[in-house]
Amino acid sequence: MASYKPVNAALRVLDVLVAVNQQSGRASVGGIHHQTGIDKATIVRMLETLISAGFVVRDAEAPLYEVTSKTLMLSNSYQKHRELGRLLTAPLETFRTRINWPSDVAFYEDGVMLVVSSTRQSGALSFNRAAGFRSPVFASSLGLAYMAHAPEAEVEEAARLAAAQSAPWNGLARDPVARAERLAEIRARGYAEMDPVYSQLEYQRQVTSIGVPVLAGGRSIASVNVIYLRRAMTAERAVAEVLPGLKEAAGEMAEVLRSELVGAV
Repeated sequence: MASYKPVNAALRVLDVLVAVNQQSGRASVGGIHHQTGIDKATIVRMLETLISAGFVVRDAEAPLYEVTSKTLMLSNSYQKHRELGRLLTAPLETFRTRINWPSDVAFYEDGVMLVVSSTRQSGALSFNRAAGFRSPVFASSLGLAYMAHAPEAEVEEAARLAAAQSAPWNGLARDPVARAERLAEIRARGYAEMDPVYSQLEYQRQVTSIGVPVLAGGRSIASVNVIYLRRAMTAERAVAEVLPGLKEAAGEMAEVLRSELVGAV
């Protein structure tokens, strides 16, 4: 919640800037008025302000306005994954309260699964895996679940990048036949499990996870997992008790992401 009331004049300047941008170089005072409802005299003053700031330029031959390249500076620090992670925090926290085990949501990026939202910090089970952690594609349930429904080009890219690393869990990256069989098996059963070698080296086999893809049109756009202690729950019990809710949460996240991605078009 904001600490102070918004500055209405600043909000209206931003409304004018958005309107100019959306009218793709053909923005007129009348068109901006029609879109924003701001009176025309105020629009002219705001356009002059934006021109002085370097964000808008007036056409030399007609009373039309367009944005300048300076507006690109407004997106320099923008990170789509971070924003989407914030959007997924609410459904992830809701899921956490239902199952009482922590979860991560991740997107594929440059050969790794980038965790954008996590509930690992809360509760007794904490492994210092905050948003921003990079999980290996062919060892984590996040990565395997994602890759089982990813485009072939993306799978090949991830394999090429992982094969260049010496980590012992990257065998699938170097073996296309074994990789194809493993991903087909994951698709058939509907979930992925953490690689046991990865579990041993990272968690001394005390921790494992199951993961499912977040799908749009049958293809992965993200993945979500549940992390649990092996001494507290067997794999069979996790599939029976946790997997249905995990798939439901993935479906809810898919709806959130679809709405956001459609709205961005």
